[in-house]
Formats: sequence, structure tokens, C-alpha cells
Amino acid sequence: MEATRSFDDLVKIVKILRKECPWDKKQTHESLKDHLIEESYEAIEAIDMEDFEELKKELGDVLLQVVFHSIMADETDQFNIGNVILAIQEKLIRRHPHVFGDTKADNEQQVAENWENIKLTEGKRSVLEGIPKKLPALIRAQRMQEKAANVGFDWPEKEQVWEKLEEELDEFKETLDGENHQAKQDELGDLLFSLVNVARNYKLDAEDSLRSTNRKFIRRFQYIEEKLKEDDRDIRETPLEDMDHYWNEAKNHSQN
Repeated sequence: MEATRSFDDLVKIVKILRKECPWDKKQTHESLKDHLIEESYEAIEAIDMEDFEELKKELGDVLLQVVFHSIMADETDQFNIGNVILAIQEKLIRRHPHVFGDTKADNEQQVAENWENIKLTEGKRSVLEGIPKKLPALIRAQRMQEKAANVGFDWPEKEQVWEKLEEELDEFKETLDGENHQAKQDELGDLLFSLVNVARNYKLDAEDSLRSTNRKFIRRFQYIEEKLKEDDRDIRETPLEDMDHYWNEAKNHSQN
């Protein structure tokens, strides 16, 4: 069988694999959960690196997961790929009445508010319902804040956001002298949540920001390791001052 650009051919290939490949035959929705998450993160990494050749491949891997789960569901008469496609089309049409209906939306904020109101008419018990519990905490915090803000639960002035952050910082500092570990955890969580709120108010993505800093830390720390290796020095026996010197070199070299 040769590769084509046909979606139907992709479905056929996966169906064949389910019948003839020992590994594919034994997979279940449960066994593939982590694969779905992993493929999504690999696609995100390609976006962050602006590697569109890699993104093309990673989106194919994500699409494979969608097709695979749909075919497994079809085998047990739960639903099929056609149902998946129909459901998302219905949702897009229903939740974009400003495009496919008579509702008006002049800006992004009105679109978001309409979206949340429509979700409540669909039987959602809470504005916050539907945010996956397994999302990374920073992403989940920002999504919760965005959804709450879309129905008016938000500070009216940016200055209040900063005041709240300073309040949470003071409360966190107060717990550090005590012995209550849980209180420290709780106040740190409140502080991080408030910092995410600052990011949201300035239209920054907290998760992307931390992911970028993580990459920067890795790059600079590995520069330290490379320099010490060139000098035949053991990093475990190197004074902090020397490591800091190389850190600043890496910082000045990359400027980011």
C-alpha cells in the first residue's frame, strides 16, 4: 500500500494495523492515553522551535491518535470517525453564532463571553466545567481565570491585580518562619495563582513563559558544563563564583 493525501486511506491503514499488527491489536483507550499527551507535547515543542517541518510530522502523530481512538470505539459500537467529525462541526457552528447566525460580536472578548454563555445552555453546570484536571497546573490556572473573567469575575483595574500579588507574597513570607508545611504549600499556591493572574491581565501565557525560561536555563547550565569540561574540571568541585562567571558568559552570549 502506498501513502496518499487521502484521509480515508489513513483510516484504512489504521484498520489494517488493528487486524494485522500484534502491537496495534492489543492497544486500548487506556493504553494510548499517554501517547496522546506525548504527541501533543511534541507538537507544542515543534511550534516553540518554529520547526514547521517537524510540526507537520507531529500533527500527523496527533491525527493518528484521533483516528486510532475512533476506530477502537467503532469496534465496540460506541462511535466512529464520522461521529467525531460531525460532533466537532456541530459544536463549531453552534458556538460561533456571530459567524453562522445572527449574534453580533465585534471583538475577541465578546466572542469569549458568548462562548461561555452558550456552554451553559448546553447543560454545563459550571463555567469551569470541562477544564481537564490533568492539564499542567499553570495552564489550568490560566484557563480557569479566563473563564471566570468571561462572566465578569475579574479585577476591574490592573492595579488591583498587583495589590493582590503583593498581598499573597506577604502571606507566603509569613508562613516561612512557622512549622506548618501545608500552610506554606497553600500560600505558595496562592502566590503562583496570583502571578498567573498578572500574566493573564497582560495577555501573557504563563505556561509558555516558564517553558521558555526552562529552555534558557538548560542552555546556560549546559554552557557551564561544556566550559568546565574543556578545562577538565569537575562541576561538583567548582566554586559557585566560577560557575556564575560562565553563567554570565552564556547570558551575554545568547542575550536571552
